[in-house]
Amino acid sequence: MANNFEDFQKFSKEQLEAAASTSTSLTKSFQTIATEAAEYSKKSMESHTAYLEKLLGAKSFESAIQIQSEYVKTSYAGLIAQATKIGELYANVAREALKPIELAISKAKPSND
Repeated sequence: MANNFEDFQKFSKEQLEAAASTSTSLTKSFQTIATEAAEYSKKSMESHTAYLEKLLGAKSFESAIQIQSEYVKTSYAGLIAQATKIGELYANVAREALKPIELAISKAKPSND
């Protein structure tokens, strides 16, 4: 009976430690995502401001169209790169969140000894 209680106590402690570790890891991951989003927003605003200044200095309609086309291409490429990066960060969050579950499942499986 005492052995079962000690096993339960050990298991509970392991689960609590795993939850705390996961919580810390997830917090760091979400901070990374928030920082990444803020940096992208800042870069995007700077790029947009530079675009508007360039557009206002255009000497002809054709020049304005070319400036706009370059801006759209650059912005689209930046958006796709950022979306990919954020997607990878969220995938990492999901993997980190599942680690304790995978560990618990692997410990619960009976060994084939």
